[in-house]
Amino acid sequence: MQYENPILRGFHPDPSICRVGGDYYLVVSSFEYFPGLPIYHSRDLVNWTHIGNCLQRAGEFPLLGVGDSGGVWAPTIRYHGGLFYVTATLEKYGNFIVTAEDPAGVWSSPVWLPEIGGIDPSLYFEDGHAYYCTNDRLDPEQEMISMQEIDVATGRIIGKRSMLWQGTGAHFLEAPHVYHIGGWYYLLVAEGGTYYTHMAAIARSRSLWGPYESCPHNPILTNMCDPSWQVQCSGHADLFEDAQGNWWAVHLGIRLARRTMTHLGRETFLTPVVWQNGWPVCGHDRKAVIIEDGPISAAQNPPAPFIADMTRTDWEPEWIFLRQTDDARHARVPGAMLLRPCTQTLLDCCPTFAAVRPTDFDCTMEAAFTFKPQQEGDEAGLAVRLDSRFHIACTYGYGGMLTLTLQAEDVTHIAAQKPVCVTELRLRMRSDKEKYVFEYMEDGSYKTLGQVSTRFVATEFMGRSFTGTVIGLYAACRKETQAVMRVTEFSVR
Repeated sequence: MQYENPILRGFHPDPSICRVGGDYYLVVSSFEYFPGLPIYHSRDLVNWTHIGNCLQRAGEFPLLGVGDSGGVWAPTIRYHGGLFYVTATLEKYGNFIVTAEDPAGVWSSPVWLPEIGGIDPSLYFEDGHAYYCTNDRLDPEQEMISMQEIDVATGRIIGKRSMLWQGTGAHFLEAPHVYHIGGWYYLLVAEGGTYYTHMAAIARSRSLWGPYESCPHNPILTNMCDPSWQVQCSGHADLFEDAQGNWWAVHLGIRLARRTMTHLGRETFLTPVVWQNGWPVCGHDRKAVIIEDGPISAAQNPPAPFIADMTRTDWEPEWIFLRQTDDARHARVPGAMLLRPCTQTLLDCCPTFAAVRPTDFDCTMEAAFTFKPQQEGDEAGLAVRLDSRFHIACTYGYGGMLTLTLQAEDVTHIAAQKPVCVTELRLRMRSDKEKYVFEYMEDGSYKTLGQVSTRFVATEFMGRSFTGTVIGLYAACRKETQAVMRVTEFSVR
């Protein structure tokens, strides 16, 4: 049956997946956003529901000191002995493991592994033993994948660390996963960096500890020589067998918006896998594509709109915040969301900013809110953020001025301004591959305030970003204020 990639659209990089019976659970990186490591559930591989987040208590995951594109990344999810295990790396703090009996429920406090270096960790269970795999080096001059046995309950190392494989020589060796399939141990890795030379490569051995032989047709997945440019940057994959015995890879990739740029960031793709001569063969001549054919059991539904449920007094799992959740500044009450401005702006570490991940280039974000600025510098509205140096804000401020501002590295540009005499506002942002158009409601119809090119929040334009754009509600002030942004409607379609 035909389906369309990506299966998780927008900012969903570094996917890992596990199957329990007929249920599939998938986790992706979250970097500087909190709650962290969003987890998704599906029974058919093409329709996914965001059921929760693995990192739920901000005090246990210190994100305040992490930079843009820092924080938590490259998780692996596995199921063993009635427990779900997720392991990942937290910038500056190292690797950790969290567990849950129900992945939609409460996850444990982290077990830290201070003795194990490297990034992009993975777990492998066999015969009552647990093994931990990263790109930690025995020799600082040589890239390698190494592994050691651990006690998953305490994080204690058991035995010595051993090198498994040094990759194909494409550099940036990372994201290891170990599998035992058909009498062989397979070691899947990512190489080439996470941009246009990204790839997945694999090796195998009859012994868990090696030696591992490289697949003769490595890389097994890459779009770096794909002339169609439909998909690029494919890599960082996880192999799995579905309930019907079919094999697949989930992996990251990007869709291009304009020329060689994307502002959505790295997304999650699903590519069929077949086995030939004991080696996995991925996709179409090792390439991922947008329109794919595979043994899917259900029709793929179009992406559902996100409409905030204003009867809730908690935040839906789709909402993310910068580095921490501050209940004093981000509150839910029956019928509304309350955002209290703070002196931190989008240039800073922890602004008042409640966001969601857009799921396509063609997107409409709309909000209705009241806001009464008390002093100069009070502002509230909508924002698009790639990182602290690249973002767009459409805000209503003191003096009744509606302002559209672009921040592109060290340049602050006022793209449009318009005086409006209202305290009940309805703002809308419409986007496509080329531009963001910001509008305001006046006399019952939308009027255009201004537009900004998507290139200014493209990951390639800024030079280095592991995230993608997020969009949402924003409020700020120059000094403490009593002004409150009261949001009664919010949707992304």
